[in-house]
Amino acid sequence: MQTKSNNFALVALTALFFVMGFITVLNDILIPHLKVIFELNHFESALVQFCFFGAYFVTGGVFGKLLEKIGYPVGIVLGFILTAIGCVLFYPAASMASYSIFLGAFFILASGVVLLQTAGNPFVTLLAPGKEATALTLVQAFNSLGTTLGPIFGAAFILSDTVKYASKLEEAQSVQIPYLAIAGILILLAIVIYLLKLPDIRKRTEVVNEENYDKKESLFEYPHFVLGAAAIFFYVGAEVSIGSFLILTMEKFANIKEITAAKYIVYYWGGAMIGRFIGSFIMTKIAPNKCLAFNSIINICLIIIAILIGGKIAMIALLVIGLFNSIMFPTIFSLATKKLGKLTSKASGLISMAIVGGALIPPVQGLVADYFNLLISYIVPLLCYFYILFFAFRGYRTK
Repeated sequence: MQTKSNNFALVALTALFFVMGFITVLNDILIPHLKVIFELNHFESALVQFCFFGAYFVTGGVFGKLLEKIGYPVGIVLGFILTAIGCVLFYPAASMASYSIFLGAFFILASGVVLLQTAGNPFVTLLAPGKEATALTLVQAFNSLGTTLGPIFGAAFILSDTVKYASKLEEAQSVQIPYLAIAGILILLAIVIYLLKLPDIRKRTEVVNEENYDKKESLFEYPHFVLGAAAIFFYVGAEVSIGSFLILTMEKFANIKEITAAKYIVYYWGGAMIGRFIGSFIMTKIAPNKCLAFNSIINICLIIIAILIGGKIAMIALLVIGLFNSIMFPTIFSLATKKLGKLTSKASGLISMAIVGGALIPPVQGLVADYFNLLISYIVPLLCYFYILFFAFRGYRTK
């Protein structure tokens, strides 16, 4: 039964999802910024996403076990603190102009985000029994709001004309105050969540009314789950990779300054927020796999247009992809975990580890960009969407 205390807790958790989106999208601002400061090639600049999303694979399982012992409210408090520590480490990284320290800071910051996400998602579903989908849609909307506002913050407080700075060191130090401010807000949120004394709900209701459709004991015996986890890997990889190189693409092929290009990123992530609401309605009328197939086809066409035409047409095409990305993660997730019965919870954890695609796909695109050019490198996310199209047509089917 959902109580007023639970409703209050859900409201408090919207801040958690907003922060996760806000901090994650700032990577798209920092990648081109650090590329110039440290004179990096595309592969080296993409290591930001490698360290950030690699944390999902490295720490996800560890935090899952930790939360079983300490509970979700404590996990959220620790998540905010760990994320704040990562933000604070940007200060010495900038002072010493050390890219390696920046990468370490990204990993620690991301580990905090992983802890927040690992605690936040199941906490929301447990707080809203019978209304899980509605509650998750609400908090995910705030996550999308964070990804929409993050680029505006980054453009205003991190990026600026390089003529302001007398040296690369001063330019690197432009991230110090913004990230210290973010760290302060995170610590404040940790204190607020601690003082709220959110209900400690650790009892997970098992799916007892739906048996595994063929009684198998291992998740890897279910092809639709394995193919679905791979689809999550390629989806997150494509989404993150495109976002990572958008500013650099707009600079090089549309002759738009970095600070202006950063503001256009709002349309990429804002489109995802709008599409999430539109898609949730459309999928009550049309089968989810058909919606997934349609969106995949549109994104494939948009990338092909961008590669072949270039210029501002390419910029517009790549930005519009955000709108059609919107329903992909939850749709793939639901199709991949269909009819798994008591194995659904374990499947959820393994699929979360597949988010490591966001760590591996951007460096691959970076390598292609270094050997050919930036527009050609979008072949990498293009191939990812072809796989998602395959999953939408055939891979999702249960035997």
